[in-house]
Amino acid sequence: MNAEPDKNSAGERCTPDRLLHSGAESGQVSAEDLVLASGRDVNPRNLAWAERKLAEKGPAALDELLP
Repeated sequence: MNAEPDKNSAGERCTPDRLLHSGAESGQVSAEDLVLASGRDVNPRNLAWAERKLAEKGPAALDELLP
């Protein structure tokens, strides 16, 4: 049995750069995107919160939530 990890396993592959970005740089961030990034449920109250945040900060509101 081979004791070394398989270099082709999912844990060894790099994530493509296009998947590492939030998409906020395109300026197309929806209230639903913001709610989901915050870990909250999509409901009218949370969508209203997200719409206020987007109105106040624009797409940068999403960047504040993501590491």
